[in-house]
Amino acid sequence: MSLLFTPLQLNSPRGPLTLPNRIVVAPMCQYACHLDGKANDWHLMHWANLLNSGAGVFMIEATAVTAQGRITHNCLGIWDDATANALADNLARARKLAPPASVCLQIAHAGRKASSAQPWNGGMLIRKSVGGWEPVAPSPINLLPGEDPPHEIDASGLLDIGKAFVKAAERAQAMGLEMLELHGAHGYLLHEFLSPVANQRNDNYGGNFANRTRFPLQVFNAVRKVFNGVLGMRLSASDWVKGGWDLEQTTDFTKLLKQAGADFVHVSSGGISPQQKINIGPGYQVHFARHIKQHAGLPTIAVGLITEAQQAEDVLQAGDADMIALGRSFLYKPRWGWEAAAALGGQVQATQQYWRSLPREAAGIFGDAKIGMR
Repeated sequence: MSLLFTPLQLNSPRGPLTLPNRIVVAPMCQYACHLDGKANDWHLMHWANLLNSGAGVFMIEATAVTAQGRITHNCLGIWDDATANALADNLARARKLAPPASVCLQIAHAGRKASSAQPWNGGMLIRKSVGGWEPVAPSPINLLPGEDPPHEIDASGLLDIGKAFVKAAERAQAMGLEMLELHGAHGYLLHEFLSPVANQRNDNYGGNFANRTRFPLQVFNAVRKVFNGVLGMRLSASDWVKGGWDLEQTTDFTKLLKQAGADFVHVSSGGISPQQKINIGPGYQVHFARHIKQHAGLPTIAVGLITEAQQAEDVLQAGDADMIALGRSFLYKPRWGWEAAAALGGQVQATQQYWRSLPREAAGIFGDAKIGMR
């Protein structure tokens, strides 16, 4: 039997959540808002499309908890009632156009990567003098040479950002979302606190491991108190930089997350420094997920150039992870889950209007669906 299409139960204070399969649509920034952080027709189309993918979990892109914490002017937000209402409305309409699937919202703060141009416009820092804003970070260390350094967050700022994460989680709770993920990877704010590359503070939030993990843990604990669904965190398991955040620290931090009530960990890597030297290849991050799963004992999502159904199945069969996340593969093949089901003998749910698309060799992936001709 295919493990990729075997149900998985995740536990939370709200109760168990059973996923019909182990496929996850990874969160992917769309940079599609109209300068206001509000979900719009693009998100309605995009979400409905990927909710019809056959995946057991659909993760919504990094969603900023403050306007200052956006990566770009065009990032999705959940920092006030207007942004939350737009997200809730478009998501509710998208879910009506697809079979039931669990939705996970990733909440984030961009830290020193804020006030950037969209990727297709170069992705560089936009200075305040030309329409950007001042990013904030653990330390006033710029990401790239020639960029203005971010503003170092003081104690009052830490409190405000922590409260913003809590308010975002409360809004997600009010929407009835099944899952929530804190973004602690890819060089954004929570990762910046973890990594000595970006965190060179001299107070209780910098220096040794306990101090660097303090703020991310405080945020996680505060969010756990107000969100009773499935809660996890995405982590960069390695900075791929000498002297940076690494696998052992990630494993130890994941153990702390488990003690704090985490229900899963999503294992990625990199993003903190342009000096990173990543050994990119098929499944290049799977060994990180394997180590963390074995030593931290938390349900683990593997991600990163896992593109083929059998490849995903092999990762699960080897016990290297509990779930498989794909990003760009779903942009290119929005029905990737259907193809995987056909290849591995699994079944998925699909909107009836799409049943006729099924090729003869994939018969059975929609269960006992009967399609008449006229």
